[in-house]
Amino acid sequence: MTRGGRDKQLGEPERRCIVTGETGPKAGLVRFVVGPDDTVFPDLAGKLPGRGIYVTAERGALEKAVAKRMFSKGAKKQVSVPEDLVATVEAGLLRRLQDAIAMARKAGQAVSGYEKVRTMLDRGEARVLLQASDGSQRGKGKLSTPEGGKWIGFLTADELGLAFGRDRTIHASVAAGTLARRIVEEAARLKGIRHSADETVVGEKDIGNA
Repeated sequence: MTRGGRDKQLGEPERRCIVTGETGPKAGLVRFVVGPDDTVFPDLAGKLPGRGIYVTAERGALEKAVAKRMFSKGAKKQVSVPEDLVATVEAGLLRRLQDAIAMARKAGQAVSGYEKVRTMLDRGEARVLLQASDGSQRGKGKLSTPEGGKWIGFLTADELGLAFGRDRTIHASVAAGTLARRIVEEAARLKGIRHSADETVVGEKDIGNA
């Protein structure tokens, strides 16, 4: 198990965090690059050219990297860091998670709504159970995390709804497969950036403890 609650996979590329000094799988870090104007910006997909600067996907680590001007050390030159960098990373990771859920929905691998989710769970097809943080605790308690699967419970009903083309969604589930793994990884990064390490989070049992 890696930082952020991810299960380490053999053969995963690893990189070193400029803040913690620890080495870990790329999927558990956020990559940054320096543009032609020497400004740092996030490369959340990890595909842009240039020297990558990596920070563990934890809010405290990213805030420290900004406050202590650690990006300049990582880039080996003076760079400019936008004041809203943390917010930009959080918003970008949310979009990536919503996009991954939407892709699973379009591929017929994700469903929403209590009855559809319960059916997928009963059939043993679900790998990930998603439930809105602001949904009824009584209603959410009637559904159980898939055996050997994951539970994600920190998105709001509005945020989860956008992934399904609705105003609000309380319950959703994703079948096993590549998209389910991507959703779990993106959710782990977003949760790490969204919440401080000492903050009590609705949905804190998710990702790695399910």
